[in-house]
Amino acid sequence: MTLYTRRSLLVLAAATALAACSSTIPVLPKSASTPETLSDAEIMLAINAVRKANGAPAWTYNVQLENAARSQARLMASRDTLSHNLGVTLRERVTATGYIGAVGENVAKGYKDLPGAIQGWMNSSGHRSTLLSDKFTEFGLAAATTASGKVYWSMIAGGSFTAWLRPA
Repeated sequence: MTLYTRRSLLVLAAATALAACSSTIPVLPKSASTPETLSDAEIMLAINAVRKANGAPAWTYNVQLENAARSQARLMASRDTLSHNLGVTLRERVTATGYIGAVGENVAKGYKDLPGAIQGWMNSSGHRSTLLSDKFTEFGLAAATTASGKVYWSMIAGGSFTAWLRPA
């Protein structure tokens, strides 16, 4: 009979948990694009690969949401501050682009590429929830870089308000 110490059981449990987490994030192809020049196709491939690996349906790409995300990424980069609200709320940003619908936002900083930003979001329960939500059906994503080279990311997911209504 093998005796396990408490420490070895904790190490084994942590390794198992990490292995389970890593299986939900597919290996994403490297892109020659910079974060700010990623094509809609590259972005859709990366986001929908993660959604598919986690049993979520694909999202479509929405330019209005991309424009709102670009506004936020540029604002964060210009102020070198990670925030959902730098004087302009998410609702104000999406409304300014003409988007009407329910929205959720993921922001990130410091990731050099989209796979890194996605990994960061998947490691955060709130961001993961937005990224894998079945209530959203479309999204837009953008990145902006500071003069010192720090990259800020914004992804805005959107969909119908009715998806959020509770059944009577």
